[in-house]
Amino acid sequence: MSTRLPPLALTALAALAGALGTLGIALVALGRTDAEHLLLPLGVAVAMTVAVTALATRGLASHSLRARFTAVAAFATLIGLVNLGVLAWLMVVTEKDAILIGALLAYSMAAAIGAGWAAARSSSDAVERLAAASERMASGDLSARAGVVGGGRELESLAASLDGMAGRLERSLDAERLADARRRDLIIAVSHDLRTPLAGLRAMAEAIDDGVVDDPATIQLYAGRMRDLVESLGLLIDDLFEFVQLDAGAIEAETGRAVVADVVSSAVAACDSQALEKGLRLRTELGDAGTAACSPRLTRVVQNLLQNAIRHTPADGTVRVIARRDGERLELAVEDSGDGVAPELAERVFEPFWRGDSARSGDGSGLGLALAKRIVEGLEGGIEVSAAPERGARFEVWVPQAR
Repeated sequence: MSTRLPPLALTALAALAGALGTLGIALVALGRTDAEHLLLPLGVAVAMTVAVTALATRGLASHSLRARFTAVAAFATLIGLVNLGVLAWLMVVTEKDAILIGALLAYSMAAAIGAGWAAARSSSDAVERLAAASERMASGDLSARAGVVGGGRELESLAASLDGMAGRLERSLDAERLADARRRDLIIAVSHDLRTPLAGLRAMAEAIDDGVVDDPATIQLYAGRMRDLVESLGLLIDDLFEFVQLDAGAIEAETGRAVVADVVSSAVAACDSQALEKGLRLRTELGDAGTAACSPRLTRVVQNLLQNAIRHTPADGTVRVIARRDGERLELAVEDSGDGVAPELAERVFEPFWRGDSARSGDGSGLGLALAKRIVEGLEGGIEVSAAPERGARFEVWVPQAR
């Protein structure tokens, strides 16, 4: 770790270095005898520099940049005047020469003060702009930016860092607000989707318990319906748990690998009974993409897309799973011969529990497409649905090929 000298020590070293440099020049230019006359003035100058710096460090600590710059300029010229007075007292220079040099030094002091004031102004203005921007940020306005402050490299770097921090905070806050809004919507949707089957279960259980229903046929019908509702609740809870626990970073870190042919066959096998019950045909067209490596999580993606397609395809229809390679990208598509999706609803079908159209209504947890989207995005891919009403739906997925 680097150490920094205190201001007073740094000033003393600079003054001594300046004094030694002056003596060296005098020795070369004037000779030893004349150079010795400078020992006293330089000693006085070094002592005054250290003393005034010590006083200024305390006295000017609470003052503005303009006052500090002006004080430094005046102090530098004042040292010259004191040295001139010492030289005149030692009779190294004549009184007339001292007056002339003193007049020039007075002009130098005025010029130095003016230059110091002007130089301090840009820095002071830049600091004020930084302070104003930081105050707005502190009050909650994260859109505030300092921009180009014009106060030199250091202050420009500080302004850029401040703006960068504000930008990151703004994005983080926006993401947090969006996550809170989605969380509230999810809780509301879950509450609604749980209430309906629970109400049905309660009504049938009370009917049996109160003796309102007592014939075996009706009781058997109620039992079957209650079993279906329990299975629906179990599916909803499982999907909800996976949806909440799914983390994009965890997906990216997974090292497990599968091949497309195995992923698709597993998904088709899981949905085959549903398709047979409805009289649908499941077709796969994998080509050379069947041997491509991919994440095992794509099994759940294809399965959810197949379930959605089966649910919304009329009897005697066809559902296809298509795969192909496109350079370094793997593409999967599930298309059906159902009702399709209206263009204005194409984006909303991936929202959890959204049931604004036929693609999201009916049985099911209401989380299938949302889960598929989250998994695909966690794999740094994308998913979309072709908007073609009455011509079937086509869900397309693309992800980078696994290595």
